[in-house]
Amino acid sequence: MTFIDYYKVLGLNKDATEKEIKNAYRKLARKYHPDVNPNNKEAEHKFKELNEANEVLSNPENRKKYDQYGKDWKHAEQFEKAKQQQQQQRTYQGTGHDFGGGDYSDFFESMFGGASSHQGRQNIRFRGQDYHAELHLNLKDVYSTHKRTLTVNDKNIRITIPAGVANGQEIKIKGHGGPGINGGPHGDLYIKFIIQNDTQFKRDKDDLHATIDLDLYTALLGGELTVDTFDGKAKIKVKPETQNNTKIKLKGKGFPIYRKDNLFGDLYITYNIKLPTSLSEKEKELFTELAKLR
Repeated sequence: MTFIDYYKVLGLNKDATEKEIKNAYRKLARKYHPDVNPNNKEAEHKFKELNEANEVLSNPENRKKYDQYGKDWKHAEQFEKAKQQQQQQRTYQGTGHDFGGGDYSDFFESMFGGASSHQGRQNIRFRGQDYHAELHLNLKDVYSTHKRTLTVNDKNIRITIPAGVANGQEIKIKGHGGPGINGGPHGDLYIKFIIQNDTQFKRDKDDLHATIDLDLYTALLGGELTVDTFDGKAKIKVKPETQNNTKIKLKGKGFPIYRKDNLFGDLYITYNIKLPTSLSEKEKELFTELAKLR
């Protein structure tokens, strides 16, 4: 695995504070974000490196492991365990070696000793690093199940995105992370969905909410109204004397329920009664007569 200096990626020194790391990441993430650099592979690669660096350095525990073990920081606990076992068994020469900062082969060279180091490296296998990525989609994209091809570390991965995926939801694609060490299994790929909503509907889990204008006359006398749903239109009946902010439910017109075929939440519509403006003299006379009747 190629070593990436996360401090260098963020343009920081190793003694950077948590605040400096946070500020550096935000500044560079805005600069190299895919939305700002469409179809720019170099910026896309830089953005991925920034996310990876921030994930490690913004977490104090991960940062400590990274500072000590470099690219093999994910295996810190396994290294420590192996080190303790070897110390207990007294099977290697030269105690008191410094395991911080050395690469993988140097670590085992010092752990097992020259002649036995090759055997030690052959016998101990470590799982590869997990990869984390974000996939930005629009709400309309996850209304129906579809396939999409992702490029991760220059490899194309075709995945199926089920309808009803939630914003912030994370899925795991087994075996598509970093390669294992010494023949160990690959890590996994975790994809977090970031879903933008540019529709008139507000999503609440599987339900949708919308506010529509209702004219005064239909509110008072009742009638029929055609409203937009997420995938088309629907006709609804308005009851006479409907009040402002009245909420009605259209069953099954909400969002698809995740992993449940042909099942949907509900659509809730709230009426916003619009009062007429620019009244004519005749209209004013009629409203005056109505006021007298009340």
